[in-house]
Amino acid sequence: MVMWKQENNKLTKTFVFKDFTEAFGFMTKVALVAEKMNHHPTWTNTWNTVTFALSTHDAGNSVTDKDTKLATAIDALV
Repeated sequence: MVMWKQENNKLTKTFVFKDFTEAFGFMTKVALVAEKMNHHPTWTNTWNTVTFALSTHDAGNSVTDKDTKLATAIDALV
């Protein structure tokens, strides 16, 4: 499994799925978890690929405990 990387004050990771439907389903699951945590990711989706760049905006766009907790929750969904 690919690990999260910390770069440019962000936790980053890319997930690759079988197809767009699988990627979109994953994003839906992440959205529900992120909403419960009140911590919303910066992410992109292109066909079967979802890329995250997590940082805490109200902490000056730096990596905080909120980001590591969300990253752990995201990994648990795969």
